Amino acid sequence: MEGTMKVAVMNGIGKMGYTERPIPAPQDNEVLVKLEYVGICGSDMHYYETGRIGDFVVEPPFVLGHEPGGVVVEVGKAVTHLKVGDRVALEPGKTCGKCKFCREGKYNLCPDVVFFATPPVDGVFQEYVAHEADLCFKLPENVSTLEGALIEPLAVGFHAAKQGGAQAGQTAVVFGAGCIGLVSMMALKACGVSRVYVVDIMEKRLEKALELGADGVINGKEEDVLEKAKELTDGMGFDLAIETAGTEITTNQAIQVVSKGATIVLVGYGKTGMMNIMASMALDKELTIKTIFRYRHIYPMAIEAVEQGKVNLKGIATHIFDFDDIQTAMDRSVNEKAEIVKAVVKIAK
Repeated sequence: MEGTMKVAVMNGIGKMGYTERPIPAPQDNEVLVKLEYVGICGSDMHYYETGRIGDFVVEPPFVLGHEPGGVVVEVGKAVTHLKVGDRVALEPGKTCGKCKFCREGKYNLCPDVVFFATPPVDGVFQEYVAHEADLCFKLPENVSTLEGALIEPLAVGFHAAKQGGAQAGQTAVVFGAGCIGLVSMMALKACGVSRVYVVDIMEKRLEKALELGADGVINGKEEDVLEKAKELTDGMGFDLAIETAGTEITTNQAIQVVSKGATIVLVGYGKTGMMNIMASMALDKELTIKTIFRYRHIYPMAIEAVEQGKVNLKGIATHIFDFDDIQTAMDRSVNEKAEIVKAVVKIAK
């Protein structure tokens, strides 16, 4: 397909604009996707606010966005499992396939990954993208491209649940009711966890958690989290905790509210990257503390959970912005975190 496409670019901290670029031509193993929806992730907001995350520094003009869903409009010569017209969710990270981690199946740890919207690699706030066909997953008839865009954060939630060994009969608690906290809660429920509770300090987010299937919520600003946890678990503590807020307070609360022998999965990134944790209590309880980095081998599972109605992804998207209004979309996402649980940009008109 020849021609140009509209691309939204970050021209500096807090500054969005547009440019025209050639529509990419897919290689033999790629497909060209006309993007319909792209989610705004917390990392997009962080780059927009500060211009960097750790060693990853934005060099304007830079394209944000790594949560895409769209429609295949052109197919590379070597691609056989997709055709023009297929609606797809795109897994945003291309790995080398050769390193120790890729060979062991832990490809999310590949040191040479090329990941959308991770500097210097541009993201997909644009009209078209050429992407490796094996990383484009066909959506069932009853799963929209809006939901396709949100498969990416849902994959994080399922990876956290899997790392935690989530299973039927357990009770679990999720700290943080932002997008990742909510998809983690829904992933736990989809895995059969009997009761899942959510902790946050923003009442609207807790209301959303209940709407999406949480068995109960704890407002950390208005209630004693430790006492409430005792009440909910008859003093035994939770079997599993997933921490998505990334704060020292909530990480230590997780250590305190789980039972002996429990598992805690750390998902959230803190602002400093450093925290003091209650190590002695963790040792006394013989806790297993795990971490996650993105996800691996999750997209088919996540798509199937949405297809079967086990996860209400549409309910996550509280705000949808037009592509022509990208500045407002980013500004409001950054400044209205108490109101906007998940913002999505509608690319196609």
